[in-house]
Amino acid sequence: MKTELAKIRNIGIMAHIDAGKTTVTERILFYTGQTHKIGEVHDGTTVMDYLLEEQQRGITITSAATTCPWKGYTINLIDTPGHVDFTAEVERSLRVLDGAVAVFDASEGVQAQSETVWHQAQKYGVPCICFINKMDKVGADFEMSVRSIRQKLLARPVPCQIPLGSEDRFQGFIDLLEMQAVYFHPEKVGASCREEDIPAAYRDLAETQRQALVELAAEQDDGLLETYLRTESLGKEQIIRGLRIGTIQGRIQPVFCGAALKNIGARRLLDAVVNFLPNPIDRGSVPGHAPGQGQKVVEYPCDPDGPLLALAFKITSDAHGDLIYARIYSGTLANSSRILNSTRDRKENVTKIFQMHADSRKAREQAAAGDIVALVGLKHTLTGDTLCGMKRPIVLKTIEFPEPVLSLSIEPRTAGERAKLAEALEVLKKEDPTFSVHYQAETGQTIISGMGELHLEILEHRLTRDLKVDVLVGKPRVAYKETITRAASGEGKFVRQTGGRGQYGHVVLAIEPFQPPAGDDPLLFEEKITGGAIPKEYIPSILTGIRDAAASGILGGFPLINVKITLLDGSYHSVDSSDIAFQQAGSLAFQDALKKAGPVLLEPIMKLQVVTPESFYGVVQGDLARKRAVICHTEQRGQSRVIDALVPLAEMFGYASDLRGSTQGRAGYTMEPARYEPMPEPLSQKVLETAY
Repeated sequence: MKTELAKIRNIGIMAHIDAGKTTVTERILFYTGQTHKIGEVHDGTTVMDYLLEEQQRGITITSAATTCPWKGYTINLIDTPGHVDFTAEVERSLRVLDGAVAVFDASEGVQAQSETVWHQAQKYGVPCICFINKMDKVGADFEMSVRSIRQKLLARPVPCQIPLGSEDRFQGFIDLLEMQAVYFHPEKVGASCREEDIPAAYRDLAETQRQALVELAAEQDDGLLETYLRTESLGKEQIIRGLRIGTIQGRIQPVFCGAALKNIGARRLLDAVVNFLPNPIDRGSVPGHAPGQGQKVVEYPCDPDGPLLALAFKITSDAHGDLIYARIYSGTLANSSRILNSTRDRKENVTKIFQMHADSRKAREQAAAGDIVALVGLKHTLTGDTLCGMKRPIVLKTIEFPEPVLSLSIEPRTAGERAKLAEALEVLKKEDPTFSVHYQAETGQTIISGMGELHLEILEHRLTRDLKVDVLVGKPRVAYKETITRAASGEGKFVRQTGGRGQYGHVVLAIEPFQPPAGDDPLLFEEKITGGAIPKEYIPSILTGIRDAAASGILGGFPLINVKITLLDGSYHSVDSSDIAFQQAGSLAFQDALKKAGPVLLEPIMKLQVVTPESFYGVVQGDLARKRAVICHTEQRGQSRVIDALVPLAEMFGYASDLRGSTQGRAGYTMEPARYEPMPEPLSQKVLETAY
């Protein structure tokens, strides 16, 4: 069984938008025999971008999974989106993958979203190899791309190939492992290649790069280093072994090149996936704990004969029931199994198991450790939940997702569709963890929130076209938040006497500004009750009241974040006190403290990257200054200027058309959430005057 696991590679393709991820994936599918015709993004014929919205826009919106064979190995592959609005798809994919291929545009090198997905991979300890794509594009520069990986990602890229020419003179590459020049010739379907001796013009460079590769491989393993010091050389298999060790341990990142659109480089990239990226055993044990015992971590090895352990990482709605995508870390799961969702303590039935190929599927009798499959029959499972055996409950660390930054109001066109809209929104919420819905009691509006304008636009189209709900939507609005600037205390007393048993709750608390670690609860609650002033059983109710008050803030109905609450004192009545009374008292005390704590409005600040021709640099810079942007860095890249800035999201509505108009359509930009910052007082007053 270990032999079978050693032949599995669970990988993802990740990159900045338009770097060519899906084009690379389509070539992989073709050369592994999974498809017999190469799909093209520009034709809307790709296998992995199967949604109508993806084909029309030419972008990846949802991650798609497939399985393909290569030289006796099984590659489970996930193609992820590059647009920042769909970063949740990348996050949940990397959480369950063993390795990744980072694709870069040879004329751009590391771009804004390249950095984001790279850091997501580092967060989960996912080893990466690099593919410099579009070597045939105007401005392609292999050395610049490698240098940008080293400087911007703080990585250690290791070129395993040298391109033969670039732009329209790109013919192939020199394979430094084989020390052969590989030339490509386009054919009706795909491309053929031939190997020749390295041209004289490249021989010295190839020898130098090969020697550096050998030395680096030797450094990764004591045994190889001893062999190298004794013989001053290593064979191909020894070099691969050394590079593999370094890659899996995250010390190095092998680099390859090609032009996927011209079918150059995909087969050698597949060889690299097999040679350098880890199998499920290489990734080691997965940490878990018994429910309610988070402090005691137990390591679970990847063993098909071990206890069942899987993580649900994606949900898609289906006419025949939800498809729950799961990565199995340990044990074996069969059809018609009864399992436990240990995250929610709910029993589940697995009626069917499928191997997915984009939107098509193949039934399986069972799945084992190392597999990525889709399950049918689960009723209570959500993204990030742990699935395990009934007798041995285990909980894995869940998946963390970024907060939505943009909101809009939505309502059905007719009253009769209100229930249908509510059901459709629940479907979207289950599928997309970065999509949220809440009801605004003051206005009677339903507010939906997402990661950006494109994200909300796609969701609106899904509602109307796929889920058949006719809706009216308002204009996008920024998802502001609130916080406090100083410490304060508050007191809340809830007393009701109505003739019979009354209600009594009394709470005294203190609040102060607090900066939680990334991913932690933005509200920290601490209890310092002494002498039994408030019985322990009422403290959860006080916290519930505080959280209810925090959800709508104190200024304009926006959620409150980054506050530490300390419960200090209070009193109770032996007959009249109740959970409801202390919930109300907690809410009143918290609101009392907020009024004295200098509440301020926070606005989302975005990380912006603009690439503009040098001739328009002044115009773009001036426009950004008017948008309250802070320019952090500028860089010359060929005939273009790259501007990195931080800018309030509120200033960026309609920026795409503004930028096109001011640069004759020659500039482009990408944007992603960075952090929340206090809003200037005059501007915050305007927002509060028009708050929901």
